[in-house]
Amino acid sequence: MSQEPEIMTVSQVAEYLQLSEMTTYKLVQDGKIPAFKIGRHWRVKREDLGEFIERLKNGERL
Repeated sequence: MSQEPEIMTVSQVAEYLQLSEMTTYKLVQDGKIPAFKIGRHWRVKREDLGEFIERLKNGERL
């Protein structure tokens, strides 16, 4: 059983949320999904992604 990474790439986030990478990039770039850049690459903390999902569950709109 593999341990889930604490820091995820956009590709991993897209797979986790079952979205296209393009949609995920747009959500990240628009600030809808909290993320940070390392060089040219976006990264998302799994904890922040969990908070994002909870906000959606509570009715927040994208």
